[in-house]
Amino acid sequence: MTERAAAPASSAAPAAQSSRSFAAMRYGGFRAQFTTYVLAMMADNIEHVISYWVLFQKFHSPALAGFAVLSHWLPFLLFSVAAGALADRFDPRRIIQCGMGLFIIASLGWSYFFLIDSLQMWQAMVLLAIHGCAGVLWQTPNQMLLYDIVGAADLMSAVRLNATARYLGVLVGPGVGGAIMLALGPAHGMVLNTVFYLPLVVWLVNAPYGPRFRAGAPRPARAVRGLSDIVHTARDIAHHPVIVSMTMLAGAASFFIGNGYGAQMPGYANDLGHGDPGLSYAVLLGADAAGAFAAAMILEGKALLRPRAKTAMTLAIIWCAALTGFAMAHNYLLAVALLFLAGFFELAFNTMAQTLVQLNAPPDMRGRVIGLFNMASLGLRAFSGVSVGLVGSLIGIHWSLAAAALAMLAATVSLLALAD
Repeated sequence: MTERAAAPASSAAPAAQSSRSFAAMRYGGFRAQFTTYVLAMMADNIEHVISYWVLFQKFHSPALAGFAVLSHWLPFLLFSVAAGALADRFDPRRIIQCGMGLFIIASLGWSYFFLIDSLQMWQAMVLLAIHGCAGVLWQTPNQMLLYDIVGAADLMSAVRLNATARYLGVLVGPGVGGAIMLALGPAHGMVLNTVFYLPLVVWLVNAPYGPRFRAGAPRPARAVRGLSDIVHTARDIAHHPVIVSMTMLAGAASFFIGNGYGAQMPGYANDLGHGDPGLSYAVLLGADAAGAFAAAMILEGKALLRPRAKTAMTLAIIWCAALTGFAMAHNYLLAVALLFLAGFFELAFNTMAQTLVQLNAPPDMRGRVIGLFNMASLGLRAFSGVSVGLVGSLIGIHWSLAAAALAMLAATVSLLALAD
């Protein structure tokens, strides 16, 4: 069994990629990271299920629901680069533990207000904001640890499997959250939810990864500059065309499409008119996630698709075509098949883009570069509700998604042309 104690510190040049299937799973550290990441992601989604249900029952406020979405993604837009700079300068394990601490505080806060039945809207907004900031302190440092755990050669496998862990948490979380809420009630369910964050916290206490374990890699002396880090990082990567193109690709996908069509899925299910709308809705949601899961299993099982910028752009073009076809489909089974393909190619191009960014990032600023990528790929999702949702209220959800997918297609083709 292969194990890795420390990542080489040297060059940012991409190493030859491993051709082994499920290569990252050969590392005990990655298996521990994968398991604890799934549990934490599941807890993240359990908290969403319980809190959103209680907020809907108590306030019936579309504005609060909109704030819940913004509070989840805007912290990524504002603070991802700063979180990456912190992870460059300090131990990313401790930053992740701080993020888990904020998740636990948010769950306990919900539990307290649910128990005494005194939740006010401003208190709910504070807890939602705490939850959003927790995610920022988790995701970028976690991606840095992947490089430390498996190194450059197996990074593609680690990123792809880490994305699979995220989908597993997203898939399992709502079901587990609903069962916990029914069995224990919202207040006690939130207390139980804090337990699912603890394995990651405990594992990170002595996990042999981070700056102390990187041979020959001095800790960057550069100070953390807050929001100005965004500008400085953008300038620093200007002469790294692969990083720039992959960050722009992820940003365009997030801005134009993001997860905006997920909120409109009940409308698609109703319009397609295939049997019970509730079941049709569940199948459509599941098709997208199942496609992503299948991509991870197939691509990992065969060790397919070496990370290349043009390959990532080509996969993104196919994703746009699948989403456009789904948006205009009138046949339910065809729509399900196209959503499955969309999920497949979304995971394929997103994980490849992230891998290329990590492989090409200079070692002394890897955290800031990953933070900038996350700002684009996650933070800009705050605006996908406008491009798909708000526009959908004006021209219809089918045409708005098709237009968003075609805009993304045009942006990707432009990036591909510039890469030639």
